[in-house]
Amino acid sequence: MSGFAQEDWVPREEHERVVEELRRANRRLSGTLKIVLDTLDSTNVATLFSRVLEEICDAMDAWGTIVYLAEQDGYHLRGVSQSLAGVHIVRFIPFDRAIDSLATHVGHTLRLHVKAPAADALRRGRLDNREVADESTGQVHQVSVEALPPFQSFYAIPVWFGSQVVSLIEVGWRQTHPLSQDDADLLDAVAQYLSVQLVGAFSALRTQREAVLRDASSQIREELLLHANLTEDDVNRALGRAAAELTSVAVPLCEDPRTHRFTAELPHAGRREVPVELSSLAPLSDAVEEGVSAVALAEDASLVQWLAEVGEPGIVALLDAGKVAGERRACLFLRDLDEEPFDDLDMAFLRMLARDLVSAARGEEARTQDRRISQALQTGMKNELQQVEGITAEGSYSSATAAAFVGGDFYDLIRLPGRRACVIMGDVSGKGVEAASVSAAVKTALGAYSWEGMRPAHMVRLLNDFLLGFSRLETFATLFVGVIDLSKRTLTYCSAGHPPAILLRARRRELQMLDVQSGVVGAFREMTYRNGTVTIGAGDVLLLYTDGTTEARARDGRFFGEDGLRDAVVRHASVGVPGLCDCILSELDTFTERTLEDDVALVALRFDEVGV
Repeated sequence: MSGFAQEDWVPREEHERVVEELRRANRRLSGTLKIVLDTLDSTNVATLFSRVLEEICDAMDAWGTIVYLAEQDGYHLRGVSQSLAGVHIVRFIPFDRAIDSLATHVGHTLRLHVKAPAADALRRGRLDNREVADESTGQVHQVSVEALPPFQSFYAIPVWFGSQVVSLIEVGWRQTHPLSQDDADLLDAVAQYLSVQLVGAFSALRTQREAVLRDASSQIREELLLHANLTEDDVNRALGRAAAELTSVAVPLCEDPRTHRFTAELPHAGRREVPVELSSLAPLSDAVEEGVSAVALAEDASLVQWLAEVGEPGIVALLDAGKVAGERRACLFLRDLDEEPFDDLDMAFLRMLARDLVSAARGEEARTQDRRISQALQTGMKNELQQVEGITAEGSYSSATAAAFVGGDFYDLIRLPGRRACVIMGDVSGKGVEAASVSAAVKTALGAYSWEGMRPAHMVRLLNDFLLGFSRLETFATLFVGVIDLSKRTLTYCSAGHPPAILLRARRRELQMLDVQSGVVGAFREMTYRNGTVTIGAGDVLLLYTDGTTEARARDGRFFGEDGLRDAVVRHASVGVPGLCDCILSELDTFTERTLEDDVALVALRFDEVGV
């Protein structure tokens, strides 16, 4: 009897092990699916930087998850799982600090564990570096303690968007934990899916931060303008408000009018004479009218080193407002060393404060910044017009505000075999993460469909089914998809809820509206999409545009409208392509006084060589 039990135990143990492995794999896959479903129609950044982190932790049975976003100067901490509340985590990691450079070089998820320090290293006292082993290669790397996450074993996951790493995610455990290659592959798949969302999230964070600083700047300006004569207390209150918004400490610099030396009340060292020459710290490229400037000081700047010597180590920005009410006004803004560096939004905020101090002293409003910013839509998914033999192409885009970092407008020109091309213009409802995600998906799908030789209406019909397949997705798109056949002299198009394209006939010098219309994409399942076909001639120009063009509004409420657009096309037709789109944008700027309420995208194509 005992023999039978012993023989039966081995297969039962093996069975339980296999069942546990299957259960574990199922949990990973279920967690991945949940992340996809929960972020597909995400409307705010909180979803990505809270719920997703928790779901990654849950799916991997991990202690914690950390996400950094890559910005111009390094990786900035943007989220941690709840399990890491109260745990010290470095908020900023400069580029090329071992882990990020390793992950970028390898290109996929790393399986890492921190090795126990050697006895002699412990005897030396404080550890500045630790040995980190790569479980895939067996290589051991020296990593600064300041750049290490609070894990013993962890995955380091680079998130790629195009050719750039836009984020670094770390998933780890407090104790030594087995790290499987299967789980690393699964995390790579999650990272690939999240790439567009994370880029959009970065945009949304930037937009939110810009809005907060803009509101704070307006409030500080209004408070300054209440005073007919600014006093030192008024200026210091404004500097203190600004410091609070920047999570820093304001240290006003007081100039002795006789010696022109500066003194300051430092947080730890008390009142000191500060060895600073303002003109040497603010580069000419940063200076603005009236001599005001703001500059983030480098680590090796003499003033930063002096502050460290007197017990004030930190990250330093300098504001110099020049002469305000007859006195020199300058201020240091200090952050702790483990805080983030001052970024371009922070410095723009300080420069605006400097201008407002000068303007308030004169009783004048500061000049408003130009709100039009032209930039490629779909960060990392550039709007590109491929070179097509026989076609001259131009595309232009103007955002309504500086905050429009990721929007829903996009366009593309795809070169196809046989003297054919596909031109696409679309406008996805909404902004931010959702619009970016849908735009990227739509653009990619249409590019694939065009290479399969489909007619435009067929492409749009498939796309409508694709979008409606996600029942939780509450967005739609307007599209113009046109297939150009230069040999056959035809343009076949499907205009799905999009403003009618304009065809400028070269021979007759007249405009033709491409008015075969269908419904929008992604709103209703029972939707009919139709093709329209026109003959094209040498020199004909096709103009595509989004509704931000015709719906642009003047200060008195008048719309630019289709009539205004047609008139503009006629006026500037002689400019040719390129040049036409820029001329139309210039007219929009004049008409709206540079106060666009919606993004504007324009594409102009001239058919230079048609026929066999």
